[in-house]
Amino acid sequence: MSQTPREVIEQTPMGVRQWIAVVLMIALNALDGFDVLSSAFAAPGIAKEWGIQRDALGVVLSMELVGMGFGSILLGGAADRFGRRPTILGCLLVMATGMWLATTSASPSGLALWRFITGLGIGGMLAAINAVTAEFSSLKGRSLAMALMVIGYPIGATVGGTIAGMLLKGGDWRLVFEFGAIATAVFIPLVFLFVPETPDYYVTRREPDALDKVNASLRKLALPLATILPPAPAVVDKPSVFDIFKPGLIRTTLLFTLGYSFHAVTFYYILKWSPKIVADFGYTQPEAASVLVWANIGGATGGALFGFAMHKFGLKWPTIAMLVGGAIAVVAFGFGRESLDGWKMAVFFTGFTTNAAIVGFYALFAKGFPTHVRATGTGFAIGAGRIGAAGSPILAGVLFTQAGLGLLGVSVVMAMGSVVAALLLLMLRKEV
Repeated sequence: MSQTPREVIEQTPMGVRQWIAVVLMIALNALDGFDVLSSAFAAPGIAKEWGIQRDALGVVLSMELVGMGFGSILLGGAADRFGRRPTILGCLLVMATGMWLATTSASPSGLALWRFITGLGIGGMLAAINAVTAEFSSLKGRSLAMALMVIGYPIGATVGGTIAGMLLKGGDWRLVFEFGAIATAVFIPLVFLFVPETPDYYVTRREPDALDKVNASLRKLALPLATILPPAPAVVDKPSVFDIFKPGLIRTTLLFTLGYSFHAVTFYYILKWSPKIVADFGYTQPEAASVLVWANIGGATGGALFGFAMHKFGLKWPTIAMLVGGAIAVVAFGFGRESLDGWKMAVFFTGFTTNAAIVGFYALFAKGFPTHVRATGTGFAIGAGRIGAAGSPILAGVLFTQAGLGLLGVSVVMAMGSVVAALLLLMLRKEV
């Protein structure tokens, strides 16, 4: 019986080699979790060494988010043009270089530059690892593989935060970036050896020897060979990036993009500022880093449990509920705590609710955008959202320093991002 490459992958139970490739994608998302938050782990030491105020520190903390946004938009298409595998390898090289050069920084501006470059690599890689996970997974195994990849981010931040706390005991914040550079570099040979190019990429490119390349990839995955390629789509069916701004979709695009952006302001406030805030209450750098670990434990827990709520209650209302819950949790964080355990519990609940809402947004993207523009719409919403999120640590720093607000006042303002996001989702049509 003739089978296309997609039919082979979807109908064949997933084997060890497929799971190795998928596990590496999960690990790369976990690595992203550590890389993005490494500056937050190091923030107390950075501020102490250079004596910079909170508004200047906020700019440094935002730079990898700016890089991630531009990386998602500018480099996200590289996976479609040059292949998933070379894109991942190239982005890993950029990330490792940026992390290593961060250890040589002699000023806040130098560190901000290297964090921006690191963010470019992270943003460019995210679209590729999403594609690889989906395209290497069978029909039955895809839901599990994608779910594991999504919660890989907070798991990576949790494990990375624990390691960062150990490294910071020596007082040198540069060790956090050094560890990140080494860990990133280790993945380069692993991806090179165990992650072949996806058959779907070769099918899309339609080169003369496409079937031979497809089967070479299937052999590396220990899968049966394909006998035919699917029919080539008509040129008129090719999607355009501008399709998401056409009359039938522009409302959904704007609501998703703005909603995700506003929620990201609240989400990254806790992830970027909690170590510095806790350190200012008299705790050591390792103790402050341990608090951020609990934010990500909450994030992993909330993201995992939210999947059950979506199956029972749908997408829109559980996501709105988590947005409101996240705003309440962030305001509660603003009242401060009298013990380290109290701080840990406060950020656990902020992580639980705000990350559950992030998972809800991803699910809404998949359902709200039609198939022919699903990747385009999702990429635009996430990329634009991350650029907007870059303003989160900067805004918090300005509120602390120039507006003179205390912790509670800043937390109330920053919590409003999730409230606005909830109001925007209320405007979604019922069928979305």
